[in-house]
Amino acid sequence: MTSASPSASIWRQPAQVWAVAFACVVAFMGIGLVDPILPAIAESLKADAVQTELLFTSYLLVTGAAMLITSWVSSRIGAKATLLSGLALIVAFALLCALSGSVDAIIGFRAGWGLGNALFISTALATIVGAASGGSESAIILYEAALGIGIAIGPLLGGLLGEISWRGPFFGVVVLMAVAFVAVLVLLRGPLEKRAPVPLSAPFTALRNPALAILAVAALFYNIGFFVLLAFSPFPLGFSAMGIGLTFFGWGVALAITSVWVAPILLRRMHRTTVMLIILPLLAIDLVVGGLLVASPAALVICIIVGGLLLGIMNTVLTEAVMESTDLPRAVASSSYSAVRFIGGAVAPPIAAALWHAFGATVPYLFAAAAVLVAVLTVALGRKVLLRVDAHKADRQEEGAAVLIGDAA
Repeated sequence: MTSASPSASIWRQPAQVWAVAFACVVAFMGIGLVDPILPAIAESLKADAVQTELLFTSYLLVTGAAMLITSWVSSRIGAKATLLSGLALIVAFALLCALSGSVDAIIGFRAGWGLGNALFISTALATIVGAASGGSESAIILYEAALGIGIAIGPLLGGLLGEISWRGPFFGVVVLMAVAFVAVLVLLRGPLEKRAPVPLSAPFTALRNPALAILAVAALFYNIGFFVLLAFSPFPLGFSAMGIGLTFFGWGVALAITSVWVAPILLRRMHRTTVMLIILPLLAIDLVVGGLLVASPAALVICIIVGGLLLGIMNTVLTEAVMESTDLPRAVASSSYSAVRFIGGAVAPPIAAALWHAFGATVPYLFAAAAVLVAVLTVALGRKVLLRVDAHKADRQEEGAAVLIGDAA
């Protein structure tokens, strides 16, 4: 890793770096862009909350499944072709979502969107690190800036466009991703770092590693808590699209701050498993409090933002631990891990909506808290197997990679 002053060179990057960085901002915006319009989609298309929450399920299931093959694809067709393929799929399927007349159609098109997102995100980090000037540290700082901007602005833009129509955020993604596609097509030139061909079976066999398997299972249950907070909360809040957008703008800012700055500070002072065993119980408590106070919008907003602070730390810590759990290439390890953890994100929103209709708005949060406690138990019982992930101190590049991959869902 180059340690030359990144502050002096971070803004002096080749045009191709800025093209990919802009595309990353838009990709990260997509995480929260749909959140503010969930109630509006349900009302306009006469869908119940369970159906509407399947927008997350189809997207995350396909993203997770696609992660298993993205390393194989990009190592064969090249980084630029993989990036462009991902961007083109997002543009196409976001447009189809905007033009849809039924919630079932949007659910299907969100699956295609998930495929595009997996192709793009899995390749973007290596591309920008390989092309950036000033060393990998400058590249990672640039990525962290893209993450923070995208995570925070996504819900806000979704709220603004959602006030016009529920179709607005989808059209917004189409325009921005089309611009990103052209920028990458025109500006990403010259030789890029080549990767050795990755066997198609690599992400599947990686889960035989006990430490990686334990972390993947813990992340699966943790992601249930994450996506109940993110995907279900717009319904009990009862706000307009703009109100939901502002709420999750605060959530996004909180998540970006802790993932970029707070998590690395904690990890320099404590073992990774120690941080997990502190933050996960705090997240469970936050979810319980949110469930008990769900009738108070102000209290729920506070719990959502506090949850963002905790989620930012956990995303970085979990993914950094995955990188150190095995000698396999990081792309392979993160693909295996992501495929498992996205299952939790995929099943949580519709289950939460079903529990809401059956038992009231408190129960989904208690369900989420229980899932997070299972994650705590998984880490605690597997701590001896996880000794390796505590033994290595991450450098700046590892921390940045953990921020990027951990928040890419």
